Amino acid sequence: MTTTLLTGISELWTLDPALEDPQALPAGATEGQVIADAALVIDSGRIAWTGPATEAPAADDQVDLGGRAVLPGWVDSHTHLVFAGDRSGEFEARMAGESYAAGGIAVTTDATRAASDEELLALLRRRIAEAARGGTTCLETKTGYGLTVDEEARAARLLAQLHAAGEIDEITYLGAHLVPAEYQGRAQEYVDLVAGPMLEAVRDAAGPALRWIDVFCEDGVFDPEQSARVLHAGIEAGLGLRVHGNQLGRTGGAQLACELGAASVDHLNHLDPSDIDALAGTASLPVAPGAAPGQLSVQQGPTVATVLPACDLSTRAPLAPARSLLDAGAQLAIASNCNPGTSYTSSMAFCVATAVLQMRLTLAEAVRAATRGGALALRRDDVGHLGVGARADLHVLDAPAAIHLAYRPGMPLTHAVWRRGVRVC
Repeated sequence: MTTTLLTGISELWTLDPALEDPQALPAGATEGQVIADAALVIDSGRIAWTGPATEAPAADDQVDLGGRAVLPGWVDSHTHLVFAGDRSGEFEARMAGESYAAGGIAVTTDATRAASDEELLALLRRRIAEAARGGTTCLETKTGYGLTVDEEARAARLLAQLHAAGEIDEITYLGAHLVPAEYQGRAQEYVDLVAGPMLEAVRDAAGPALRWIDVFCEDGVFDPEQSARVLHAGIEAGLGLRVHGNQLGRTGGAQLACELGAASVDHLNHLDPSDIDALAGTASLPVAPGAAPGQLSVQQGPTVATVLPACDLSTRAPLAPARSLLDAGAQLAIASNCNPGTSYTSSMAFCVATAVLQMRLTLAEAVRAATRGGALALRRDDVGHLGVGARADLHVLDAPAAIHLAYRPGMPLTHAVWRRGVRVC
């Protein structure tokens, strides 16, 4: 493989884990993690060297970035990309004053069940490409719009196909997204299906690419007891845990996630001090090596508080208390929650800008949450930073400094993106 030297970097955000005290739990960037007038070398899809441009080694090829800032590629740890159909009418009604309820998922379920494999793959690839054009280089996505054994297995099979091709990074089983219409009044029967035959079919369809199970723990969807049943089934199957929790009210999801050792609990619009303390109490739990290079064990580590700013705006919900979570010492991630009903965007830059402008995070805190935080939420150590040995996932801004993400909100600031050492846009 040839080596490539990138020069002309005005500001290089490595967020290199080797430059921090693991006991300090930094929320932003520590000394040395942002380098001015920098360069870096890519070798075989990995970061081989970073440092001052004046000390750059020779390489086979050289690219001058013209005085632009470089960040790690965004790590989007929460998306719902396997869907067909449109819910813009629902969004318009919500903007006219109607409140959000989880039942709109059923509209997408009907459209997704009706779509062919070819249609769903084409839609998936288009959405992945959109995310990449905005600087996202590591993606998690979920099943959850089929909600039958066959349809959830089909979604898992399609995602496993993309995972094998290197197009997505993490797959989550979300059969417990909603009780479908055909099971209304029989929620416990559906929970048994999700935790039994549906889980088995999804595992068979996805194979080892499936690492996660998720549940929507909310009033009107799955209560904490039902959610625990699903999550325990995932543990028995060797899967890591993720939770949708505390979006519509203080309904027990955050506490359940901490109690069961989930890697992440997402949304978190409604927290009281005990919930925040519970999340902060997991922050220093150690991680452990996983089954494959770049992966950490799904069974060990902190429960990351994942906030979804675009969703909060789209549903006109109270913003998740990201500032309070960080101040308490919790591990924080920012994700897009790209989905057709409540957050139809994959723009992590928009989410970062919102976190700075409205959630009162510093730029460094928001960038870290959208990179290192997302990686921790996915229990990975190969992405979210540009330390030596990391995957060469780079987001080059058309700006001299990363603060332009918040200083110029909404502007198209992505100049170039490298993923696994290859320029993709």
